[in-house]
Amino acid sequence: MTTILLTGMPGCGKEEFLNVAGVVNFEIVRMGDVVRQYAEETGLSMEGHSIGSFANDEREKHHPAIWAQRTMLRMGSGDTVIDGVRSLEEVGFFKQHLGPELRIVAVHASPETRYKRLVDRGRDDAPVTEEDFAKRDERELNWGIGNVIAKADVMLVNEGSLEEFHKAAKSFFEY
Repeated sequence: MTTILLTGMPGCGKEEFLNVAGVVNFEIVRMGDVVRQYAEETGLSMEGHSIGSFANDEREKHHPAIWAQRTMLRMGSGDTVIDGVRSLEEVGFFKQHLGPELRIVAVHASPETRYKRLVDRGRDDAPVTEEDFAKRDERELNWGIGNVIAKADVMLVNEGSLEEFHKAAKSFFEY
């Protein structure tokens, strides 16, 4: 079984990496889906800020790797990409339970590119202003995502066309 931990700042292109992973028959487990499921079970509003606050509250209440622990319960036995790793504590939890051979893949795009993508895709959690965008980035960085990106085994830069990024992602899976 191959396990890939996927990380990157909001709007960098992780979803496009996951699209390629699905084509090559990797199971995809999104940590964000696990957070949303738990939030829904508690009756929390599904607004982006509330979900982020809920995720952080759970980390503080239980332990920093609580979402990794809960995500493990969703994994099958095949090749898997776990999307949304945000801290070294989560990485450590996965390595402890899945083995040290798992790989961390980080997708990177500049803040300017990411902001434009987030606004263009128009989801309910899209930033309304650049200040909202900066606050979201700050929240992600405070959780430790920058440390995970820095420890990545592979960095895929996503500043070009969608086709270029898909080609880079496919090359990763062929390696």
